[in-house]
Amino acid sequence: MRAFKFVILLIFINILNVDAQIRLPKLISDNMVLQRDKPIRIWGWASPKEKITLTLNKNKYKTTTDVSGKWELMLPAQSAATAQEITLKGKNEITIKNIAFGDVWFCSGQSNMEHNMERHNIIYAKEIAEANNENIRQFRIPNTPNVSGIADDFNSGSWLVSTPENVNQFSVVAYFFVKKLYDTYKVPQGIINASYGGTPIEAWTSEEGLKDFSKILETVQKNKDTAYVNSFARIKRPATISQDKGLSESPKWYETSYQPKGWKPFTLPGFWEDQGIKDLDGVVWFRKEITISAEMANKPAKVFLGRIVDADVLYINGVQVGQTTYQYPQRRYPVPAGVLKAGKNIIVVKLSNFGGKGGFVPEKPYSLIAGNDTLDLKGTWQYKVGEAFTPQRGYYPSFGAQNQPTSLFNGMTAPATKYTINGFLWYQGESNAGRAYEYAALQKAQILDWRKQWNQGELPFMFVQLPNYMESNYLPSESNWAELREAQLKAANTPNTAMAVGIDLGEWNDIHPDNKKDVGERLALAALRMVYKENVVSSGPIFKSAAIEQNKIVLSFDHVGGGLKSNDGEELREFAIAGADKKFVWATAKIVGDKIEVSNTKISQPYYVRYAWADNPNVNFYNAEGLPASPFRTDAQDLDETKPWKGKKAAVVLTYDDALNVHLDNVIPALDSLSLKGTFYITSSLDAARNRINDWRKAAQNGHELGNHTVYHPCDASGPGMDWVKPEYDMSKYSMAQIQNEIKMCNAYLKAIDGKNKRTFAFTCGHKKVAEGEFIETLADEFVAARSVRHEMHSFADQKLMDIDCYSMVDKTGAELIALVKQAQAEEKLLVFLFHGVGGEHALNVTKEAHSQLLHYLKENEKDIYIDTMLNVAEHIKMVKK
Repeated sequence: MRAFKFVILLIFINILNVDAQIRLPKLISDNMVLQRDKPIRIWGWASPKEKITLTLNKNKYKTTTDVSGKWELMLPAQSAATAQEITLKGKNEITIKNIAFGDVWFCSGQSNMEHNMERHNIIYAKEIAEANNENIRQFRIPNTPNVSGIADDFNSGSWLVSTPENVNQFSVVAYFFVKKLYDTYKVPQGIINASYGGTPIEAWTSEEGLKDFSKILETVQKNKDTAYVNSFARIKRPATISQDKGLSESPKWYETSYQPKGWKPFTLPGFWEDQGIKDLDGVVWFRKEITISAEMANKPAKVFLGRIVDADVLYINGVQVGQTTYQYPQRRYPVPAGVLKAGKNIIVVKLSNFGGKGGFVPEKPYSLIAGNDTLDLKGTWQYKVGEAFTPQRGYYPSFGAQNQPTSLFNGMTAPATKYTINGFLWYQGESNAGRAYEYAALQKAQILDWRKQWNQGELPFMFVQLPNYMESNYLPSESNWAELREAQLKAANTPNTAMAVGIDLGEWNDIHPDNKKDVGERLALAALRMVYKENVVSSGPIFKSAAIEQNKIVLSFDHVGGGLKSNDGEELREFAIAGADKKFVWATAKIVGDKIEVSNTKISQPYYVRYAWADNPNVNFYNAEGLPASPFRTDAQDLDETKPWKGKKAAVVLTYDDALNVHLDNVIPALDSLSLKGTFYITSSLDAARNRINDWRKAAQNGHELGNHTVYHPCDASGPGMDWVKPEYDMSKYSMAQIQNEIKMCNAYLKAIDGKNKRTFAFTCGHKKVAEGEFIETLADEFVAARSVRHEMHSFADQKLMDIDCYSMVDKTGAELIALVKQAQAEEKLLVFLFHGVGGEHALNVTKEAHSQLLHYLKENEKDIYIDTMLNVAEHIKMVKK
């Protein structure tokens, strides 16, 4: 027994000795770059009260761990240097080798910062081959969200020195940023790369940094409950059984023995919705027979399949060659040796699409390359549908930790905040593009938060304004991406902050454009001026002021540099002008000295100008240094976000219930023609909701809100005049679970259309109770606001977001509609209109003429009336009341 106890004691002592070993954070490791010319913190863990000695260049620095075993040392500032070593000695000894002292940058954001050189190795093949530079290094932080609390360290990671092999893992933007700085100063450069695709800005901000965002903080607190978070994993989803004929038939459609029957022609590239397959979510197979020479067949080959929406599997001669599970990566598949053969070869692509348009994205490379020979794969293919997915019924919520507020600060940012750095690089915004109204405040909060967390003063913060992306619009229009760029421009007013304009560096068909070198170098220009105090022009023209002079508007700019110019020699494009009605038309824009004069002969009294206000504008307005002007507008500057109704007399919301064809055919064109926005409450089971998904998606992209009006439009049949309600949709007999499930199902349906997480709800028939009582409070987390049906309007102070009143309009004249607006103006209240039929299709109807008269009155009086969607008005009420 004594022997047994002695063995246990030895094991215990051994465990203590293991715990007593000096342990360093992953960042402090071989090949690291430490910040030059600033005091440096080195920290780690050991046993409690252990004495630690650090040696650097024969200088010794000592400390003792605290009772929890933590320790840290501050080293004096060091000059730029390479090939340095640090030795740490306690009960064990650690030597950190090949240390450089230079400039260190914390580079963060979503996928356009995350994209590495390997993903863009075609366009940057030369730069990769020449990347041998021991003075450029990167530490890639692993993707590790954490909703439960702040992590002490990263679970993995190491510093990589730039070589042709290692540089493939470097962020493209960050690499070209530091390369420009190294080429200029010959000082070592360190990249700490903390980036995660598809993530929102609030995920990267600490709980303290989000203190002014009460709704977001509610989510933070909820996510700390592990039982709540784990509950998502226990949700049982129906098993998905593939019914793809291409795989279930024998022979399979990709096998060489298969004889195709019933296949139809398809022109590649292109989307199948544009070539005869309507609204199909499912699997479509494509095949093409090609002939190649013996010379090509015997060389290493690669297939380029551009971009595909959404997932694909590539087969050649019956052999699987490549596979990608989501839409964004460019398809570049190496062909295994022996797969290609001289003569006839069969290429087969199995393409799966889960929503929206499916197919092959145009204006991307589609070819087979073998050695120096290229075979074009564009043109006529054959296709056949393998499976049409059955729409899933039910609502199955999921939990993406990386998208939760604070999660990426906790797991990927906080462990680096003790590391001395020179500044921040940030490339993000795509995931917040539907919430531009709050982005400027969120980005400013993030900037101030990171500076506070690093505790190094007002560290430089440089970021990228979103580039051009998506289809071009040849008429002046609204744009969520333009609004996000505007929010970024506002955030650039934060002290010691610089913005790199990217409006000319995007691609219409790729959210991840290849040209990231210019992005990095424009960020480097910002650093040269702001950090290194060089006398360089670091930005294109930034709007400063506008002056109305008779029939033209004269614009002034900062960052004019050596002068304003058209970079292609053509007339300036993308300027739009409007009168008081804010109905924008294209304008003539002329450079006069260091100003721009904007006019249109049809507008005798102009009020407003917009420049490059679109998702994908075709810009040519630059300064002489070759830097593009930032997009801007002047028509938003008369709004005071801090005051009720944004400083105007009243607010009006136009809402339309049930998802009718007339909403798409009559209402939305009328709203769009006047640049007005409406909220459309969708009952997802109705014909126009199911059959015109792409039209609703386009409406959402144009800034209209798609609100929730349940799946089946249940109403309480027990009241007078309600005998038309079907028994199965009698709300008075619904259980709480049933109404909750149907409303959540509708939310899932709407998100599949517009991609948005936030929206508002409208009570069907104005009814609020099921058999167990009122249900809306049980769904408060699902909605920003809920609209009732009582013919009342209320002041700003009296608004109840989960019970907003509205006026249901039936057989009203234009004069009667306008009279209600005038009442709201006089009483400074919120007026919400509820329309069903507009020009027919519903028993509750108003004429197109009456509706048009209302819209024109609203537009003519827009200076006094805040007109927006229910969602945006509700968010405004929340923000001002907070």
